[in-house]
Amino acid sequence: MNHLKTALLMAALTALFLIVGRMIGGQGGMTFALVMALVLNFGSYWFSDRLALAMSGARPLDPTSAPRLTAAVDRLCRRAGLPRPRLYLIPGQTPNAFATGRNPEHAAVAVTQGLLELLSDQELEGVLAHELAHVKNRDILLSSIAAVMAGAIGYLASMAQWALIFGGGRSSDDEEGGAGGLGLLVAMIVAPLAATIIQLTISRSREYAADRTGAEIAGSPEGLASALGRLEQWNRRLPMAIQPAQAQMFIVNPLKADALMRLFSTHPPIQDRIRRLLG
Repeated sequence: MNHLKTALLMAALTALFLIVGRMIGGQGGMTFALVMALVLNFGSYWFSDRLALAMSGARPLDPTSAPRLTAAVDRLCRRAGLPRPRLYLIPGQTPNAFATGRNPEHAAVAVTQGLLELLSDQELEGVLAHELAHVKNRDILLSSIAAVMAGAIGYLASMAQWALIFGGGRSSDDEEGGAGGLGLLVAMIVAPLAATIIQLTISRSREYAADRTGAEIAGSPEGLASALGRLEQWNRRLPMAIQPAQAQMFIVNPLKADALMRLFSTHPPIQDRIRRLLG
């Protein structure tokens, strides 16, 4: 059911992208949006992992230098039927982790130094199992494409703003069916908000699914549930110095956020995730 929901949301995001393109430039604008969507999806498929690792400052980890981490990953990969992902270390004391890669054969798992120092063996396995669940479910690719598409819709909305300023709000009969002033206002204001809501829904849905699958891989939900509570406290106390666009990659939100920002967070509420795990 989760996979069907995600597929429908991705279809809605793509459709929204094409609609905004048509509202801005008519048939030509929709064609441009379609080509742009194909290019962005191709780029997300091939390069999202490299970009994510580079932006986080992650460094390749020699398996022999972190035997505890390597042993846990090997154990969990055997249970999940996955090849061992490439391992990366992120400098910094804030405990967090993320997985990236377009498929299990090209996956990578990055953990912070703080995560290795803070968590018990059971909690560490719970976190790693959650990340391997993302790999197994191919969530990283979906999340990367959703983020890129939402960002592109924001870019098109910016184009709509300039079209409204310089185009004077042409009627819908102009520009091969392009929208008039009202349509451009919708593209400028409503479309980015709708894209953000769709992206957040996709991200939250995949987090819940990864929690459930991760508990199955680990053999118990207790380790992950305990780790989520500790990670939430530490990340509020010591947020990571990253760009907001990167936040959706991590197992818990690495940014300090007020109530409004938490409402638009890519992560479900931690207490809700813990309740579902232990319920």
